Amino acid sequence: GSAKFAALHRAQVRAGAFIYVPRAVELELPIEIFHWLVDENAAVFPHLLLVADELSKITVIEHFRSFDQTAPGFACGVNDLIAGRGAMVKYICAQRWNENVTALQINATTVERDASAMSLNLHLGGSYSRFESLSRLVGEGARSDLLAVAVAHRKQEFDARTLQDHVSPHTASDLLYKNALDDRARTTFGGLIRVEPHAHFTDAYQKVRNLLLSDDAEANSMPGLEILADNVRCTHGATSGQIDEDELFYLRTRGIPVKVAQHLIVTGFLNEVVQRLDQPAIATHLHRLIEQKFASDVD
Repeated sequence: GSAKFAALHRAQVRAGAFIYVPRAVELELPIEIFHWLVDENAAVFPHLLLVADELSKITVIEHFRSFDQTAPGFACGVNDLIAGRGAMVKYICAQRWNENVTALQINATTVERDASAMSLNLHLGGSYSRFESLSRLVGEGARSDLLAVAVAHRKQEFDARTLQDHVSPHTASDLLYKNALDDRARTTFGGLIRVEPHAHFTDAYQKVRNLLLSDDAEANSMPGLEILADNVRCTHGATSGQIDEDELFYLRTRGIPVKVAQHLIVTGFLNEVVQRLDQPAIATHLHRLIEQKFASDVD
């Protein structure tokens, strides 16, 4: 489904960001990129090309924000991330469009021999947000981690599509997506682990967990496998459930309002994903963004 969005992006994009990390260069601090929707009915087409050369190391954070918190808008972005041999790439998307924005985002990652790429997509804003994460492991020893957190309320709809494409043998990928839904929010997940011919000794995992905070919230998950090689280990699973009433009761008996108690439980639920970054400062920032959305509910 991404072809038409990619074509629209190619037709409309006028500028973008290009980051090249030379061989064996390790950046200690993250590079941050900000994209803004400023005017009413504006459209933006962000593009990022990141090339991490052999044995390099980089962390990139992209922020997506609206200047006006009520103005409708449209965003269609594409990222191309390339982790060269032995490189380590971490990419974080912090999506906070206002709730009248329609947003589409495609992340395409190529991971070469003995390299690793980790992406974490945090989705908080937009009336409708579709994001696709496509990871190709093209060299032996390559590893890809696909992480995502979505917090949806009111009538927000988030649609996630993923592909873990194992092209070479002895590669590994791990996907962990967690969604928290309130009111009449809806999420859809469609993910495929594909093991190409001759990509033997692949190790791939896919897990999606949905936490429903309302009887009207809806979560649909469609994980899938396509295995064309032998000697592989691939597993997938998806679960949906509600907050444990005993946990909620425990917090309420200590004078915590129900909404605040729910948010504390949800924060703990989502923390597993954020902590996988192994970067405390960035994790703290992402938790702060999530708490800001919770605060808008309490108000």
